[in-house]
Amino acid sequence: MVSGASTAAVRRRRAPGLPERVAALDWERIATDLDTHGCATVGGLLSPAECLELAECYPSDALFRSRVVMARHGFGRGEYKYFAWPLPDVVSQLRTTLYPPLVGIANRWNEAMGLDVRYPDAHAAFLERCHEAGQTRPTPLLLRYGEGDYNCLHQDLYGEHVFPLQVAFLLSVPGADFTGGEFVLTEQRPRMQSRAEVVPLGQGDGVIFPVHHRPVKGTRGYYRVNMRHGVSRLRSGQRHTVGIIFHDAR
Repeated sequence: MVSGASTAAVRRRRAPGLPERVAALDWERIATDLDTHGCATVGGLLSPAECLELAECYPSDALFRSRVVMARHGFGRGEYKYFAWPLPDVVSQLRTTLYPPLVGIANRWNEAMGLDVRYPDAHAAFLERCHEAGQTRPTPLLLRYGEGDYNCLHQDLYGEHVFPLQVAFLLSVPGADFTGGEFVLTEQRPRMQSRAEVVPLGQGDGVIFPVHHRPVKGTRGYYRVNMRHGVSRLRSGQRHTVGIIFHDAR
């Protein structure tokens, strides 16, 4: 007879790791959503335990290289910290496993927009390119919002070498840990009014979105649209998010 503890241990061993979970995502649907809407969601990629582990490391300053209080810089309200090397395992795995399926989309987008830059298949090779140009500081970050906090619309560029897609994961439980605080994406098309997209997320869900711009097909071919992202005002509670940015910073 197998004890309850032994059964739980077997289930933990059999639980798919992050590489398997990322590989199992519907990447065809993700690419279509990115092309059509400018963003795509991945549901429940992080487990509740992984979300809690990341959120609870926020007070541990030794894990981070810097802290930013948004109000001091006109970025909004709330704060965030950039992770230091070495990155936590979950963050490092997200970076290395999400990059390969995104790189094909990134290269296709650059071709459509008439940009010469192409990205290597492996994330390590892309980081070498960043580091050779002096972009050596890690950019994954952990964000914390309290009641009344918000993040102004912005872009995460950081240097000459920019990977055009990034991912944000919600670590908190909407409706229980916080209310409000929706992820917002805006798209500014030439000679048109800006379009807003509000993306509802649950705990462990991620949203993939452009860092800077994306191609949109018009009657005369593709043109670039400028993208910005932010977070609406938190009505109550506390909200944690982890941001996965694939290029490093100067």
